[in-house]
Amino acid sequence: MGAQSSLPLPVPDLEAIMTETGFSQANVIRLYQRFQALDKDEKGFLSEDDLQGIGELAVNPIGDRIINAFFQDGRKTTDFRTFVHVLAHFRPVERTAGSESINSRLSKLKFAFQLYDQDKDGKISRAELLQVLRMMIGIQVTDEQLESITDRTIQEADQDGDNAISFEEFSKSVEKLNIEQKMSLRILK
Repeated sequence: MGAQSSLPLPVPDLEAIMTETGFSQANVIRLYQRFQALDKDEKGFLSEDDLQGIGELAVNPIGDRIINAFFQDGRKTTDFRTFVHVLAHFRPVERTAGSESINSRLSKLKFAFQLYDQDKDGKISRAELLQVLRMMIGIQVTDEQLESITDRTIQEADQDGDNAISFEEFSKSVEKLNIEQKMSLRILK
C-alpha cells in the first residue's frame, strides 16, 4: 500500500539524444537522474544557480565559463537535451569516432576555444587570455608576471600578427597536447 515504483522516469527523446551525443542508454539515464537532482524545484530546466551547486564547478577556476556554456544565445535556462550536449564534449573519444562527432578532437578544441573567446568574435584577445590566466593562476604570480606570460603566449601563437589568437592558431598551439584525454571525464564513457 502506497509503495512507489523505483523505476526511473522515462527520458524525453532518449534515442535521439543517444544518436546525437554518442552516450549509451545507461549514461543518458544517469545524466537524466543527475539533471533531475539538480532541478530541485522540478521546473524541467536548469538555471545558472542550479549548476553552481555542483561542487566540482565551484572549485574550478573557470567554472563560471563552463556553466555559461550551458546557456548559449543569452538564454537563462537550459533543458535536458542542451545539458547532455554540453557534457558530451567531455565524453572520452572513441577510436571509431569521426571528426564530426560531438566529442571529437575538433569539437573539444572548439569548446575549449569558446571558453576563452567570451565576446565570440573568433579571436582570443590579450584581455580575454589575461582574464582566463588570472582565474587559473590567481595569486600565485604577480600581475607583471601574468601579463608577461600573456604577451609571450600571444606572441608564440599569433601567426598573422593581429595580436590575437584565432581558432586555427589556437588549434596549432595545442596540437601536441592530448586534448582528447585532458577534456574527457571517465564517468561519461
